[in-house]
Amino acid sequence: MEYTLLILLLPLLSFLLIGVVDLDIPKNGRVWSPKVAGIIGTASLAAVTVLSYVAAFQYFTGERLANGTFPTIVPYNFTWLPLGSLHFDLGVLLDPISVMMLVVISTVSLMVHIYSFGYMHGERGFQRYYAYLSLFTMSMLGLVLATNIFQMYMFWELVGVSSYLLIGFYYTAPAAIAASKKAFIVTRFADMFFLVGILVFGYFAHSFNFSFAGEVQMGAHAAPFLNVDVNPTVAAGAFLIPAALVLMFIGGAGKSAMFPLHIWLPDAMEGPTPVSALIHAATMVVAGVFQIARMFPMWMEFAPSALSIVVWVGAITAFYAASVACAQSDIKRVLAFSTISQIAFMMVALGASLPAHSGEGILDNHAQLGYMAGMFHLFTHAMFKACLFLGAGCIIHAVHSNEMSAMGGLRKYMPITHITFLICCLAIAGVPGLSGFFSKDEIITACFHYSPVLGWWMTLVAAMTAFYMFRLYYGIFWGKDNEAYAEHRPHEAPWTMTLPLIVLSAVTLVGGWIPFGHFVSAAGTAYDIHLDAQIAITSSVIALLSIGLATYIYMGKTQPVADKLEATFPRLHRWAYKRFYMDEVYQFVTHRIIFRYISRPIAWFDRHVIDGFFDFLAWGTQRLSLCIRGLQNGSVQAYAFVFAVGAQIGRASCRERVYVLV
Repeated sequence: MEYTLLILLLPLLSFLLIGVVDLDIPKNGRVWSPKVAGIIGTASLAAVTVLSYVAAFQYFTGERLANGTFPTIVPYNFTWLPLGSLHFDLGVLLDPISVMMLVVISTVSLMVHIYSFGYMHGERGFQRYYAYLSLFTMSMLGLVLATNIFQMYMFWELVGVSSYLLIGFYYTAPAAIAASKKAFIVTRFADMFFLVGILVFGYFAHSFNFSFAGEVQMGAHAAPFLNVDVNPTVAAGAFLIPAALVLMFIGGAGKSAMFPLHIWLPDAMEGPTPVSALIHAATMVVAGVFQIARMFPMWMEFAPSALSIVVWVGAITAFYAASVACAQSDIKRVLAFSTISQIAFMMVALGASLPAHSGEGILDNHAQLGYMAGMFHLFTHAMFKACLFLGAGCIIHAVHSNEMSAMGGLRKYMPITHITFLICCLAIAGVPGLSGFFSKDEIITACFHYSPVLGWWMTLVAAMTAFYMFRLYYGIFWGKDNEAYAEHRPHEAPWTMTLPLIVLSAVTLVGGWIPFGHFVSAAGTAYDIHLDAQIAITSSVIALLSIGLATYIYMGKTQPVADKLEATFPRLHRWAYKRFYMDEVYQFVTHRIIFRYISRPIAWFDRHVIDGFFDFLAWGTQRLSLCIRGLQNGSVQAYAFVFAVGAQIGRASCRERVYVLV
């Protein structure tokens, strides 16, 4: 499978070509067009998608090992930087989760590339936009194909840089500038912990490579791995690997917008809507989930108790984000907080892979269920959430506003967008038969096996998800027509924008019926999904009741019940609308405490003590030079006098020393 190297090289070459060659030639005698950049980028992603599907087909239809697992294939691996007993490798690694991620990333990225032809038409910086898309796609593909933790970190940072460029695409808008800086700073803060965890792990384990339970098949162009040696780590202290894994998780929590490092994601909606679909729905935000899944064998072997941190961080984040989504009026922000909540579902599933009570087998059915359900939800969520974001782009393109107050009754004007949006809303709500039902139901089942409290908690969040998504749906497509429609009649988006919606909604319809456990599981062996009838019926009934409640409140031309609830609980609504003032808390902590009581005193000390000391040295040196420069006056008599005086002083000193010795 040597051709898999092209999956990385093609978007890289696309980025270099689009980013370096100026295609925007003046109109007189112009040969090229900015759209050529879009064609180049889309063609390269189409080729990457074909290669990804071919690789997935060959990998999953290939023979399993004797123990029933899929092999880990390393077609390429070479030493990039030797460092004593350690060395930093670069290569390509194929295993079930990396191959699955190839399919997800390439599919969504291709849909976004096609969609952007229509959405970004006429935008200034069209070529620059497609260059950034290619860079981001290459970075994300490199992250999931990494053969070691350090290579993952390198591409992890490239993902952060390219997301910064895409979020700040409208660099003349102050809100976009602030959002891109906020995303960059928050994720870099979290990534610092990730790097520290990597260094701790590498120092004591004598390797940056991943730990695999099964056989690793090295290709002809692959240098051998340095095996992970946990003996020095265990000898130094059993807490070191768990500490390293928790530090890495903090980095993943920042990238996946887990509470309290979530504050960057809602503001990142200032970027173009296709960027929101690519980065903040399907790819970048699941990097933290992928990191936990990649390091899962080490979590299970060395830090199973630490998985409770992952569980409860995810559980708190899921409820918090769902609560905020219920009160938002900007459709992209509703979807942003929905993304945070659904990513938290995946985190909870991975953390719940080990039962709360100890003493059971590490890779029993419960563990298999949680891991598989989390990865399954990653796959299904990527498709329907990307479709929802792209559908939101079509709506914004039609009404020229993000606010639900500027919408209403759009089902008559945008039938394709309406149907695809409804399918995805039903999927994320967990309606039986659609993809979201299967993955979310398995997560809830795993949560009940972990703890009944956690199970009911996540069931409540699932009910809130169905409610706020249909609040969004009815606010956009039902109710009365907006008065602005008389001046500007909404219309369906062009085919370049509707085609991705149809494709992604079609995957949403059938994606849940894929025997996902046969391809991806904790132990690597085939795992059959067995629906728990009691939990499935309960969650389905709760989802339908939540949809019914949203229908009762928001379907009509007016919403008297919603208005009454807002008037009855104004403080609660305002707190939810203002995201429980988390941004204000960060502003207070950073500006009023850190900057005032830590940064300013340090700056004062640096400016007045450190700089003052060196300024004093410079002043003293200058004054001394002014005092002694008279000695260098060019007078031979003066030089002879000084020499004579020095000689007499030296002679007297020698006589005194001799006298003392005697």
